[in-house]
Amino acid sequence: MRRRVVVTDHPFEDTGPERAVAEGRGADFAEFAVLTEADTAAAVSGAAVVLVDRAPVTADVIAVLPDGAVVIRYGVGYDNVDVRAASRAGVHVCHITDYGTNTVADHAATLLLACLRRLTQFDDAVRGAGWSQAQAFGTINSFGTTCVGLVGTGRIGVALIHRLRGFGFRLIAHDPYVDPDITQSLGVELVDLPTLLARADAISLHLPLTEQTRHLVDSDFLGSMRRGASLINTSRGGLVDTVALAAALRDGRIAAAGLDVYEIEPLNADSPLRGLPNVILTPHVAFYSEQSLVKLQRLAADELGRALDGRPLKGVVSA
Repeated sequence: MRRRVVVTDHPFEDTGPERAVAEGRGADFAEFAVLTEADTAAAVSGAAVVLVDRAPVTADVIAVLPDGAVVIRYGVGYDNVDVRAASRAGVHVCHITDYGTNTVADHAATLLLACLRRLTQFDDAVRGAGWSQAQAFGTINSFGTTCVGLVGTGRIGVALIHRLRGFGFRLIAHDPYVDPDITQSLGVELVDLPTLLARADAISLHLPLTEQTRHLVDSDFLGSMRRGASLINTSRGGLVDTVALAAALRDGRIAAAGLDVYEIEPLNADSPLRGLPNVILTPHVAFYSEQSLVKLQRLAADELGRALDGRPLKGVVSA
């Protein structure tokens, strides 16, 4: 029986590289644009390899895959894939790392600078009222007196540090897993989380979404931040309790937020974040540049080739 390769959904112009790899190895190839669990299960039934962007690969979806199948997630995060169910079923899960590190760091830096300088609020004021006073949206400090805290210092966190150093920020970080020599060499002070919350004028999140980190940013976290601080999230939406953040933005405890990811995507039409003037919302595009997309697709196609050849996989994720 011929093997079957399925792309459930993807962010590319086409899936030519994946199709070429599959058909070059004698496998059938099918491409879909599914969003629901039921449609995903129907699309991937019996597939040897599944490439997935945002479709839900739940336990029920895993159940229709054969033992030894491979699921390749287009991107670093894989919280839409039930890795535990896959492990139990003998299905391998891979993700694609280090394809858009610099692009995500660029986006995080852009959101951070825009929040600290209140750019969108001033823009709205000029467009709506014709002008604005400099103090209209609260105190704005010079970058040289501003402390930025990073929660997590993986590849993207480190890339962001390199970008922010040139602006003169004081940089601190919390990461219980990082080698202190690394942060010290970057001129970043390593602190515990309560200290970071108390000192940082802006906080940028760089964590995976796990059972331990879900809703890390809750009402207690936000209440412990410096009043008037800003929050940036280009990691995973589930890190932040949306309702708690919206409340903190409304009452002014948090001056501004820059968000590229959300608990539910696309962002709900009735989300409490919509309509708030002090939040910048972008549609999960921090990964995007022409160059990063080309690299992502190439790396995914390479992993597909390894899966079909029976060679060791590079981006294996374990439960």
